[in-house]
Amino acid sequence: MVDGRSKWTPYVVVVAIQSIYAGLFIFSKAAFNNGVNTYVFIFYRLAAATILLVPIALIDMACRTTPAAAPAMSWRLLFKLFLYALLGNTFTLNIYNMSLKHITASAASAVANCVPVITFLLALLMGMETMKLRTRSGMGKLSGIALCLTGVIVIALYAGPAVHPLIDHPVFSAHRKSKPHVSNGVWIRGTFLLLLSCITLCLWLVLQVPLLKEYPNKLVATTMQCFFGAIQSFVVAVVVERDFSKWRLGLDIGLLAVLYSAFLATGALMYLRSWCVEMEGPVFVAMWSPLSLVLTTFCSSFFLGEDVYLGSILGAILLVSGLYSVLWSKSKEKKDKITPAVPKVHEKHEQELTSQVV
Repeated sequence: MVDGRSKWTPYVVVVAIQSIYAGLFIFSKAAFNNGVNTYVFIFYRLAAATILLVPIALIDMACRTTPAAAPAMSWRLLFKLFLYALLGNTFTLNIYNMSLKHITASAASAVANCVPVITFLLALLMGMETMKLRTRSGMGKLSGIALCLTGVIVIALYAGPAVHPLIDHPVFSAHRKSKPHVSNGVWIRGTFLLLLSCITLCLWLVLQVPLLKEYPNKLVATTMQCFFGAIQSFVVAVVVERDFSKWRLGLDIGLLAVLYSAFLATGALMYLRSWCVEMEGPVFVAMWSPLSLVLTTFCSSFFLGEDVYLGSILGAILLVSGLYSVLWSKSKEKKDKITPAVPKVHEKHEQELTSQVV
């Protein structure tokens, strides 16, 4: 019985991870549909995540026995964390939420599957990865990049027939009588804003590799970036939304989305993903990411009443194919013992970070 539980535990955990990702798309989209200001939402999300992480980080530092395990921070390192928070939290999340107001949750979940591929491409450009085009793995990586790019273009430029919602009265229905029509221009702008947020997220992920080399305590580094991101997001939200009556959170989907994104999508997800990567490896976690797309597509129809377009389905197929092509190539490289440019001690950090989604 014990062996049976240990055998299936990674599968249960990875399904839970993708379910949390799907819930993040649904709750965020529902909150925005019901009038929650995206900039205020980001501030509340990062502030709540900071409140959650600070005591955990302090306990972790207190439990470390050697100074090397919890090194002191210099002003230079704090400034670097401030800049990384500006890129990975403040800019990325605000651009992402802006895009989510203009496209469906299922389309956003589909585009998010290109995050590991874009991260690989940026690491390649920065000399952290290798790609030998004359090998099968090299051609697989190149094909994966091309498929992901094609998938994004299909989602952005082709809508096609729509599959209407499964129910007439969705659970998280917005307070309006009919859904507004989204023009092609707005949809295209939303898709490429989402792609921009994925690119900046991937750049942030790649930059975490040298950061973790300089400061190996990942929990403290993450907490500091959440803290700086909360301060930066507060300034942005104050500039954009000066009517503080709109900052008020009631007992509604807005409050639920903030709590969900902070505690489940930040706290629980961080622990579950780290555990699963340690037990089964980053490729195992990344290969399950299409599950969140399936769950998001179903839940967006059931809970939000969104139409699912043929273009989004075709684009998602291309994106998932590109993802698996790159993952297969990475796996083949490992089997063939092709040594990447990144030192092995840091490869685990990079691969773990590339398995994340916004």
